[in-house]
Amino acid sequence: MVRKGFTLIELIFAIVIIGFTVLTLPMINDVLDKGMDNTIVQEAIFASATKLQEATTYLWDDNSLDPSEPNGLARVINVDNSCISDVNSSYYRLRPGHIIASFHRRCLNDLTTTAANANTKANVASVDDLNGDSGDLFIGDSASSGGYKTSYTYDITVSSNANYAGVNQSNIKKVDVSVKDGNTIIVQLTTYVMNIGEVDFTKRTF
Repeated sequence: MVRKGFTLIELIFAIVIIGFTVLTLPMINDVLDKGMDNTIVQEAIFASATKLQEATTYLWDDNSLDPSEPNGLARVINVDNSCISDVNSSYYRLRPGHIIASFHRRCLNDLTTTAANANTKANVASVDDLNGDSGDLFIGDSASSGGYKTSYTYDITVSSNANYAGVNQSNIKKVDVSVKDGNTIIVQLTTYVMNIGEVDFTKRTF
């Protein structure tokens, strides 16, 4: 004898299985949405980390460049009077930790120069230029966050005489990048930039 329909038990099992499937679909979608949200937050953090890394490539201060060498290397500003000012000394324009050799770090020619700690020179790109910078963290090829549930923004703050290891350091500036969802800070990244000048490359002339 060939059966042409479900038994009552088979019908009940089928209804139960279909019911479980229908109930779990919204839960699966919710898990996927949360995973996507975390991925987008991670991309926003990566984008802000790029901003932070960019800050470390800027000059420490608008006055880090010697006026007599505007296209030269950044020099150390004598903010804590640690540079040797005796012109007759073999350590002239050096401070503890500097190497007595060519192409290494030096203090400015004018040891009385102070740090500007502000954007005072339009033609000089220093870390102070970033203070107050803010905007949208667009993740994509176009300047639109319409494809995302949240439009993340960033704010950059630069602090002079940064507190490091419990002490205010005149040779250190702190850079904070805050990633926000509206007025709520999602994550804040911090780095420190130092008043150490630049090292020149070894050159050979023919």
